[in-house]
Amino acid sequence: MKSTVSISEGQDTFPALVKAAEKGNVVTVTRHDEPVACVIGHERMSAIAETLEIMGNAAAMNAVAEHKAGRTQFGNLDDIPE
Repeated sequence: MKSTVSISEGQDTFPALVKAAEKGNVVTVTRHDEPVACVIGHERMSAIAETLEIMGNAAAMNAVAEHKAGRTQFGNLDDIPE
């Protein structure tokens, strides 16, 4: 499957587009040679949505920055009170 198809090609090969998306490929759909849509698999889209959710969480992004800066402290699970 090509990575870019026109709308008319996409209509003619829709089952193949879905199979390509299921395999992790992204297929761009064009109208008059301009991109107008993408066909993407559910698993990949879910991963993108989860990443965006984390990136939108200031506390999570601060924790990532702290870890990258080497300031993360790890402990033992046994040290956590019940």
